[in-house]
Amino acid sequence: MSRRRRCDAPSMAPQPEERALYLSIYLLTILTGFPTNLLALHALIRKLRCKATPNCILLLNLTLSDLCFLAFLPFKVAEAGAGRWPLPAFLCPLSGLFYFSTIYSSTLFLTAVSVERYLAAAYPIRYKLRRRPAYAALASLGLWFCSLAHCSIVYVTELQPGGGPANATSASSSRDLCYHDFTPSQLRVLLPVRLELGIVLFLVPSLLTSFCYCGFMWVVVSSPHIRRGKKQRAVGLVAATLAVFIVCFTPYNVSHVVGFVQQASPAWRDKALLLSTFNASLDPVIFYFSSSAVQHSCRRFLARLWGVCSLPPLARKVFYRRTEKLTLEQPQEQCRGLGGGQVCCSKL
Repeated sequence: MSRRRRCDAPSMAPQPEERALYLSIYLLTILTGFPTNLLALHALIRKLRCKATPNCILLLNLTLSDLCFLAFLPFKVAEAGAGRWPLPAFLCPLSGLFYFSTIYSSTLFLTAVSVERYLAAAYPIRYKLRRRPAYAALASLGLWFCSLAHCSIVYVTELQPGGGPANATSASSSRDLCYHDFTPSQLRVLLPVRLELGIVLFLVPSLLTSFCYCGFMWVVVSSPHIRRGKKQRAVGLVAATLAVFIVCFTPYNVSHVVGFVQQASPAWRDKALLLSTFNASLDPVIFYFSSSAVQHSCRRFLARLWGVCSLPPLARKVFYRRTEKLTLEQPQEQCRGLGGGQVCCSKL
């Protein structure tokens, strides 16, 4: 590993007194993100087995993006806990690739959901005639490729002089860090790419999302034929999506602009990146307002959890029978046989 001295900017690595904050946020995201995303994944797969829709395919890919992010987040936990990169060197760029690409794939899939919602609300007849799940699947593949290709800069940076498999800190420190401190030659490559990432994968999608949801809200709120419950769901969907963009993605992408202007990584960049981890916990809120299938799964899960926690053992069997009866009697669900079994799916 190279021991070249890094540029004069302060280290981006978490300081010892900050490790508790990083560990707390990482663990909170894992504990809240994994169960909620798995619940959403279960509901969306059940829906796809019954009837595939573009919205369901996009939400499924957004869920998979969050789960990929959460799968590599334990590597960040290990690094923050040890104060250095304690894992094999080849895992550093690999974890960085999936960590950063899933952040931007989330912005792209959130934008795709907003476009789909806007077209369905503003041009219902024309869009219904051209609505094909295959188009959503092809669009999803393109969005995955776009995010992974852009974030492959992680590997390019590691191959720059002074990079090494887990770029090292200054010679005065014996600690090895992963993708934190960079030489001037690395920053000359990295800073323009960060600016391009902020413009192409954040600014353009955020403007498009804002435009689509403004038009979507105008159509929904002004229509006298849409029930109040659906209008409230629409408001919740828009509010949750904008909250994710503002809280999770905006500070980190602003750091790209500041870094390009200053020609150095801002000292607060890692704090802004830390906010982006909340995306995996907030996206299930969007799933809840976007899909009635996810709503019904959440309600059944909470009802069963409440029954397990509050009912005595002899009453649990009665509770489960009543829950299953209510599930089958829901008017929003349609059930049909599939491969010898029965699949119930809710209308999205």
